[in-house]
Amino acid sequence: MAPALERFRSGSAEEGDVRLLVRHFLAVLLEQAPGRSVELRVPPYAAVQVVGGLTHKRGRPPAVVETDPSTWVSLATGALDWSDAVRDGRVTATGERSDLTPYLPLLG
Repeated sequence: MAPALERFRSGSAEEGDVRLLVRHFLAVLLEQAPGRSVELRVPPYAAVQVVGGLTHKRGRPPAVVETDPSTWVSLATGALDWSDAVRDGRVTATGERSDLTPYLPLLG
């Protein structure tokens, strides 16, 4: 993962690097914020359900967060602040518990 992260930080990451980093950081978030009340979508690579609270089983989740792969990796690594990403429209976050500020960054 470290070489992929270095390539991402230098701007030379390939699609495979970004996919690896997205999935890795989603797995880390799953460990740190277990639950099923927020669906975090990072198309086209993955979607996970995280954060404790109401359990989502069918239909539209009570909270949805969606962002692009590059933004997700930047949030996870601390290169981008959550509030800046939301303000700039790089993240859409709707519903209760959709503010992921308490869980980010995943990496300092």
